[in-house]
Amino acid sequence: MSKFKMVPKNGHRIQGFSSESFIDAKNLLESLKLKDEDVFIDLGCGDGHVAIEAVKMLNDDSTVIAIDVYKPSIEDLQNYVNNENISNLIPILADFTDGTDLDSDFADMILLLNVYHHFNGTGKINETIEEIKRILKRGGRVCVMDYKKQKVKHGGPKYEMRISGDEIIERFLSKGFELKCYNDNAGETIPEGKSHYLLIFENK
Repeated sequence: MSKFKMVPKNGHRIQGFSSESFIDAKNLLESLKLKDEDVFIDLGCGDGHVAIEAVKMLNDDSTVIAIDVYKPSIEDLQNYVNNENISNLIPILADFTDGTDLDSDFADMILLLNVYHHFNGTGKINETIEEIKRILKRGGRVCVMDYKKQKVKHGGPKYEMRISGDEIIERFLSKGFELKCYNDNAGETIPEGKSHYLLIFENK
């Protein structure tokens, strides 16, 4: 069985692929330099392993919100929250491209890990970025880590679904964000090089 089809270690149901087997959630979160009191949103959380790692890293003053459109993933994550009696992890079932009920100027950091190419496929990129901007505090950050736009034999989304880092940068800059980091050498090592890029923007 391909590692892209592996069941997540936490056993939670997912709609697509889990990044757990090839993206180190702890290292990624450490690179984002989150603060204990931050409001952190894992957008397109899937099985929730990144959100769970964030709860482990931060103290109880933080708020971790995990959003996904796939109901079984959110149900499993909610069951985990209930069973573990976690007070600061909030799973939310929502299609982010249609907007959310979250307050404006609410979040300190929003992470999009391997989900931007899905938003690209909806044709609602502008609406998605506008909702991100609405939710983020002034000075808040958004991190986009996704597959490079390259043809590979290794797996991942189809080439047609991928979007280049430069195009993402152009989109966010046009919405009033400032680029703070562009790492074109992220992710796992594959025959074509590194699989991912990592971008961090600040809401100005």
